[in-house]
Amino acid sequence: MSVKKFITDVKNYLGLDDFKKSGKKKSIKRLLEKLKARKEILDKTPRKNLNKKELKALKEEQAIITLQIKKGEKILDELNAESHKDSKKLKGEKNGKK
Repeated sequence: MSVKKFITDVKNYLGLDDFKKSGKKKSIKRLLEKLKARKEILDKTPRKNLNKKELKALKEEQAIITLQIKKGEKILDELNAESHKDSKKLKGEKNGKK
């Protein structure tokens, strides 16, 4: 058995092929945490002292952040679904099924 084949077999057996997916997941999770923190800050901002332009800008920023949070959660769900499918496939291969 060659070294490359051995390494790929070990990676497949241990399920280590998802480095890029796990990196994306971590990045998206961190980004979502920051967006949610920013949203909380904007929600706590007093609105009485704001003029019309500032209030409009605040509402626009909240809408953008809310949209980005939804997009991020959707992408994270897709990545989780892909990794869930991959783990089922790997379990099937380990048990001798294909």
